[in-house]
Amino acid sequence: MKMTRTIRAERVGVTREQILTAAERLFAEDGVCAASNRRISEAAGQGNTAAVGYHFGAKADLVRAIVRRHAEPIEARRARMVSAAEGSGDVRAWVSCMVRPVTEHLAELGSPTWYARFLAQVGTDPALCVLLQEENRTSPSLRLAVDGFHQCLPELPTAVRAERGEMMRQLILHTCADRERALALGAATPRASWHDAATGLIDALVGLWLAPTS
Repeated sequence: MKMTRTIRAERVGVTREQILTAAERLFAEDGVCAASNRRISEAAGQGNTAAVGYHFGAKADLVRAIVRRHAEPIEARRARMVSAAEGSGDVRAWVSCMVRPVTEHLAELGSPTWYARFLAQVGTDPALCVLLQEENRTSPSLRLAVDGFHQCLPELPTAVRAERGEMMRQLILHTCADRERALALGAATPRASWHDAATGLIDALVGLWLAPTS
């Protein structure tokens, strides 16, 4: 009986992983709204077209599961970087803590990947963007990185901080997504590696935050 339960649990785990992989790809390539549960089930090789709902419930729950699938390795990387940056007054060090854990994770996944494009699609959906923000707030290392970042920023008007914060979010999301898309298509990219792409992105973000206001 115990062996039967173990085998069943393993099969369920495999099925869930297949669904998560298929959903991430379809959400990334076609958009969250365009990828129905039926299409995801078929892409995951599931004969039962209700498999997605059975294993994950609503689409928002599926999106959350995909985010959490990647969260642990990103969190581990960021925690190490935050620990190394502790006490720093350098804006660049804290921006790096917000950029490199994601780009290093994407590099480790190999190519093609879909996670950056998935995040960009979720980030443009008003309801799911809130979900993404909620998940980000559960990251201890990201909270520490944001705190360290804000402590070393120059004085800026509240409205300018909010404006540049949104610019930063958009730049990270879409720069990573555009590079990921180009790699998947075999197209040329401005930078040779994810490490170099992160360096260019960090340069731009530091310039954004230290630019004068008018």
